[in-house]
Amino acid sequence: MSGIPHDHYEPKTNSEKWLAKRLPIVGLLYDTLMIPTPKNLNWMWIWGIVLTFCLALQIITGVVLVMHYTPHVDMAFASVEHIMRNVNGGYMLRYLHMNGASLFFIAVYAHIFRGLYYGSYKAPREITWIIGMLIYLLMMGTAFMGYVLPWGQMSFWGATVITGLFGAIPFIGESIQTWLLGGPSVDNATLNRFFSLHYLLPFVIAGLVVVHIWAFHTTGNNNPTGVEVRRASKADAEKDTLPFWPYFVIKDLFALAVIMVVFFAVVGFMPNYLGHPDNYIEADPLITPAQIVPEWYFLPFYAILRAFTNEVWVVQWASWITGGIVDAKFFGVVAMFGSILVMALVPWLDTSRVRSGRYRPMFKWWFWLLGLDFMVLMWLGAQPAEEPYATIALIASAYWFAYFLVILPILGVIEKPLTPPDTIEEDFNAHYGAKGADDTVVTPAE
Repeated sequence: MSGIPHDHYEPKTNSEKWLAKRLPIVGLLYDTLMIPTPKNLNWMWIWGIVLTFCLALQIITGVVLVMHYTPHVDMAFASVEHIMRNVNGGYMLRYLHMNGASLFFIAVYAHIFRGLYYGSYKAPREITWIIGMLIYLLMMGTAFMGYVLPWGQMSFWGATVITGLFGAIPFIGESIQTWLLGGPSVDNATLNRFFSLHYLLPFVIAGLVVVHIWAFHTTGNNNPTGVEVRRASKADAEKDTLPFWPYFVIKDLFALAVIMVVFFAVVGFMPNYLGHPDNYIEADPLITPAQIVPEWYFLPFYAILRAFTNEVWVVQWASWITGGIVDAKFFGVVAMFGSILVMALVPWLDTSRVRSGRYRPMFKWWFWLLGLDFMVLMWLGAQPAEEPYATIALIASAYWFAYFLVILPILGVIEKPLTPPDTIEEDFNAHYGAKGADDTVVTPAE
């Protein structure tokens, strides 16, 4: 577990000692619950428990929904309607599963942007960050394949468009696309493949989540200051930390309860707000929707995909250099996946010596502009591929890449950061006050 000095589990009774020698599961759970946690964590550190809840919700509701779903193009749509109309509580299960995916992505985006702001990707947590990005990629794949399963109009045409992107890869694209589809076009083989993977991948994600938690329990948790917990002695560590139980567990459960109030209000009163009405029309290969739009959590990257057309000079230059091998479609695919890759590489792109954005005055402005840029890209992904949206999307896409590939490396050189506190204890006392000799709280103003 963590390298921070703390008390470990010691079995007391004979039965505890017997179990500890053969399967030290109790000790593992104890060390996980009692792990020393920086005591200055703010409310942005509540998304972990929300993500854990979402994963459990999606797996449990998904397993029950599968009992009534039929993965066949002639029966898939009808089986979903059967779940909604005839299965006891089926409509609630489906709405929980459907909106649970949206909550999952809201939480993961908050989790990622918190990590970007507070430098949670910096040494020694690079592997933790990479594992987190792998989980995010698997989430995207799982969500996309799940969106295809209802076999509505948007499901069918979304699958047609997205799988068609792989056909843009030079030389091997058509073979990959045929392998994905199980044939020349989106059909029953495609639905079966996506159903199988949609059911399997959440369990892979659960395994990676365990590794993710293990990784940051090994390196210790980051905190708003970016200052590491003192490890010289147990006494020093105790000044910087509190046990995860009960302090942070109760805080996380309170935050989860508040979020659940909003979540169940959405599920109960506006369950289709984030969906698309065309998906309540059965898939028809002969009728193309007026506008093919993915789920909201894919929209920023869909906007980047569409931003690079044949009129963009960088696409023209790439096409000329490669003798026409790289066209606008392939360039868009590279840009879409590249926009996620640059996030994964941020531990090596950020050259600043200071971890937390709290102490980086110039960084704050560029970071908040990145957050605004992400929201603009999300809005653009839902707009038609025409002017002025095309130009705005190109500018927003350019900023996304510029932030990671240009701005972050340069800021580390030219920015003059503020001085972080020497210890977590110092930061905690500055915000919440310290106990005096008579155990009265002395606030910073006093």
